[in-house]
Amino acid sequence: MRQAKAVSAASSRDATRVPRKRKGADVDGGKKAKRGKAAKDPNKPKRPPSAFFVFLEEFRKEFQQQNPDNKKVAVVSKACGDKWKSMSESEKAPYVEKAAKRKEEYQKQIAAYNQKQSEGNSGETSDKSKSEVDYEDEQEEDEE
Repeated sequence: MRQAKAVSAASSRDATRVPRKRKGADVDGGKKAKRGKAAKDPNKPKRPPSAFFVFLEEFRKEFQQQNPDNKKVAVVSKACGDKWKSMSESEKAPYVEKAAKRKEEYQKQIAAYNQKQSEGNSGETSDKSKSEVDYEDEQEEDEE
């Protein structure tokens, strides 16, 4: 019996409470719309690796030759990081140069990509692809 009274007393307390807005609630009381990630363009060039990642490419090959039984990524990465920290600036210089060259190539590729994108967006007036438009034109000529 006591349990029933406790439940009914708790429900009567809830009825007398004044509802408050939660901090994240909108003004209209609805939930915020979820924003998804913007779709990535598969044709967009990838960013170039930094000098450390250029070094990591070569170091990974050497490390795997010296330790063929070690398959853990964490161990390879930790060893590479330790070696990179212990290297002097003169030892890092070739990797910095390679990274700079890759960055220059990337700058050229991204400039061409951006130009292509701006030309492509301004030239498009229809939702249909060119092949669909050509196909419809051929059908109209066949009907005449």
